[in-house]
Amino acid sequence: MPHAPDDFVIRPLDLADPQTAHAAHCITKAAYAIEAKLIDFDGIPALHETLAGMRAHPLTWLGVLTPDGQLAAFVAYDRTTDPVEIDRVCVDPAWFRHGLASRLLGHLMDELLPAKDLTVSTGAANEPAIALYKRLGFARTQDFSPAPGLTMASFELRRP
Repeated sequence: MPHAPDDFVIRPLDLADPQTAHAAHCITKAAYAIEAKLIDFDGIPALHETLAGMRAHPLTWLGVLTPDGQLAAFVAYDRTTDPVEIDRVCVDPAWFRHGLASRLLGHLMDELLPAKDLTVSTGAANEPAIALYKRLGFARTQDFSPAPGLTMASFELRRP
């Protein structure tokens, strides 16, 4: 890879733009396919949603772009909820283990929503995501099972 992650730019994403939406959709599919293997469950809703379905979510989208403008990772969240609900954190598998999810979430937590409480969930067997959330200060709350064969781990970050 020709660029270091520190050279990447974090910026809002507009899913009304077809190219941006397509890139986000491709990353969603690739990232959730890997999570499905990690948690041994291929019924993750985002893994099967259409491009139109993804664009229809009333979420705020924030992405990390490479220096040549390619989307490498993104976070989508619902800023209308209290606490703010992080709906998804997706990294292009080509950029796994380069700190992009940490940078995105750090920017969201420290720059965009410094006084807001946040929640997020992931498959309870998704150890890389669980380690990320714990490292960023999220506390694990109650696990839940939205579908047979799937256990989700919930996390929250409470602000003073």
